[in-house]
Amino acid sequence: MQNFLETQRKIDEQFKALAKEHPERFTQRLNFSWSNWGFGLEPLEQSCERLARNGIEWIELHGNHYGDDLGYDVESTKATLQQYGLKASGVCGMFSDDNDLASNRPIQQQEAIEYIKREIAFTRDVGGYYLLVVPGSVGRADAYDDYEFDRSVLALQRVAPVIAESGVKAAIEPIRSAEVSLVHTVDDAVSYIEAVDSPGVQHINGDVYHMQVEENNIAEAIVKAGDRLVNLHLADSQRGALGTGSMDIDAIIKALYVIGHNAEGRFVTPEPLGPGAGPYPARNGRPDPEMLDELVRQSVTYFREREEAVLQEI
Repeated sequence: MQNFLETQRKIDEQFKALAKEHPERFTQRLNFSWSNWGFGLEPLEQSCERLARNGIEWIELHGNHYGDDLGYDVESTKATLQQYGLKASGVCGMFSDDNDLASNRPIQQQEAIEYIKREIAFTRDVGGYYLLVVPGSVGRADAYDDYEFDRSVLALQRVAPVIAESGVKAAIEPIRSAEVSLVHTVDDAVSYIEAVDSPGVQHINGDVYHMQVEENNIAEAIVKAGDRLVNLHLADSQRGALGTGSMDIDAIIKALYVIGHNAEGRFVTPEPLGPGAGPYPARNGRPDPEMLDELVRQSVTYFREREEAVLQEI
């Protein structure tokens, strides 16, 4: 047996043992959301209609409050979600050179702090559970110096009381080293969380695309993240629609059930952005609506089929 299969065999054994001892923990299915920032400039109404048409009940909203006059309005967003029977799982925070917690330019750190304040307020007001936070700029793989970790921690500590008071979970996302200069693995994220040392900054947003590069085994990394994992971004091995690549979706699903991720306030969220050094340009594009329709349909259908197949094993 290949080494990675041996690792996944152990998780499979945990999955089946848990099902035997606690069958009640397998009655609820995983909460399936969708991250909409990859839909670019498409109106929120059009995006919500697509998700609702495909039986999706949750949406991870684009964190597009880049300034006081930019981004989704709270009341109109709530009205649109209600119209299509959707609820906000959380908000995908977007961190670039313009709002970089680890920057060596204090003005950019200040921008990151102000951005987090705006997004925390928005997430709270639309009923979201978490805000995704990246410790450094996405798209900048080269470190400024050896002190980025310390600067990022100190900057996030300044806004951590606001996060804690809001009740929104700050979810730290590890990203592959080709895209960011720090915090690439679950272990890195835990070290960062412990350094920030705030009750509002205790959770992780995983991403299987980054995990397949940075972790020894994706399913094992999910189990390691455990209760800290509030959301898991999904895509297939080539960062495409689920079921179109070679990602072992069954192993991922089993690991999620092992850690009890099928619970209120925990989500799986496709973010199939395609390969590339930095995906952020997608937020300003106008993708083909028919392509997006198929992307969503394929992903949700395949995931639910695999989830049912996995659960039939117990």
